[in-house]
Amino acid sequence: MGLLTDFREVIRGLKHKKRGEATTRLCPKCQSPKIKLDTKDAYPGLYGITPRKYICPECGYNGPIVFEKIEENEEV
Repeated sequence: MGLLTDFREVIRGLKHKKRGEATTRLCPKCQSPKIKLDTKDAYPGLYGITPRKYICPECGYNGPIVFEKIEENEEV
């Protein structure tokens, strides 16, 4: 039961992006902002069904998971 409780705490701590909020995609392996969407393996007609695939030129990561860092606006 402890594993389920820990999972729930992680889910509660996740922050959802608000509409119009600026984000930067980062590689989950090396945190490089140079990660790009792989367009050569795109399946036209299956958008939304199959996961997107990302490639990092820095470390060679190849997969469907990326981190999104929310850009915080500093008001003076």
